[in-house]
Amino acid sequence: MESAFVLIKALPMKEKDVYASLLRMDAVVETHSVYGEYDLVARLDFNDSKEMTRFLIEQMRTIPGVVKTETLISAEV
Repeated sequence: MESAFVLIKALPMKEKDVYASLLRMDAVVETHSVYGEYDLVARLDFNDSKEMTRFLIEQMRTIPGVVKTETLISAEV
């Protein structure tokens, strides 16, 4: 299982729309509104790294209202 946390900056007044879009995506396990440089954070789970890459490139970048994302890929220590 591969996990990633995506920090998301949304257009002003589009945070709720982006949040709702994230909730409809199967890979999204958790979504939270946050204060600071980013507006939302989402936890994503995948079966493998190829699935993760495909999702991040093809789906996260197409959400209307998303201005910027930063992906933090989980690693075992």
